[in-house]
Amino acid sequence: MRRRYLAAPYVFWMALFVAAPIVLIVIYAFTAKGGGGVTLENFSKMGDYVSVFTRSFLLAFVSTAICLALGYPLACVLARESARRQSVTLMLLMLPMWMNFLLRTYAWMSILENTGLLNRLLGFFGLGPLHIINTPAAVVVGMVYNFLPFMILPIYSVIVKIDRSLIEAAQDLGGSPPAVFLRVTLPLSLPGVLSGITMVFVPAVSTFVISQLLGGGKDILLGDLIEMQFLGQAYNPNLGSAIALAMMAVVMILMFFMNKFGEGEDKAVML
Repeated sequence: MRRRYLAAPYVFWMALFVAAPIVLIVIYAFTAKGGGGVTLENFSKMGDYVSVFTRSFLLAFVSTAICLALGYPLACVLARESARRQSVTLMLLMLPMWMNFLLRTYAWMSILENTGLLNRLLGFFGLGPLHIINTPAAVVVGMVYNFLPFMILPIYSVIVKIDRSLIEAAQDLGGSPPAVFLRVTLPLSLPGVLSGITMVFVPAVSTFVISQLLGGGKDILLGDLIEMQFLGQAYNPNLGSAIALAMMAVVMILMFFMNKFGEGEDKAVML
């Protein structure tokens, strides 16, 4: 019984900084601007921002797909290394994360700008210059760079725990390397893949610093739109809350179907 009281600070923290803000968002979303009664007007106004929703989810999908394409092979290679090399590689992987997120993004501005390091390097080989800064491509680059470790680490933590005897048994039964990967390694690593996709997609769809600095604010994303409603000249926290609530609902629905897909794959492996 006393052990339950030890969780009291955690419960208080979650209630104050997680549950309470969500309740406030729900209240603001369903009330009119200026403290009016209950209304759905805020949600009806979101029809004016369909392009913003489409652009945000598209860039988030692209960034997540690139992170998965890069992160899965890196996690597989890392899991096969010796313990010493794994420790060193993980430290190098996490080293950029010790730097402030804003500073990392500013660094990419210097790299991608028209006279930046990338175009200077291309010019040395007689290529370019490429206009990348202030484009959706620059936003995707920033997302991939900042969120790639969140894809690698969950996948690595699952693959490194896979019993090697299962892979050896599949090989002894005549399974080719592609067949062993598709029938054994990939299904067993699926929980890490789904966790990585969630950890990348959620911040990618709601980012606003990356889009403002690397995208130049030309193509507004959901994070930018929400910030404008709370801090910008178009001050309307009710509309901002409705947009945030709708974004949360869409993300939760997508995650629900992804988890269902993962459960189906796990059952198939068990069979």
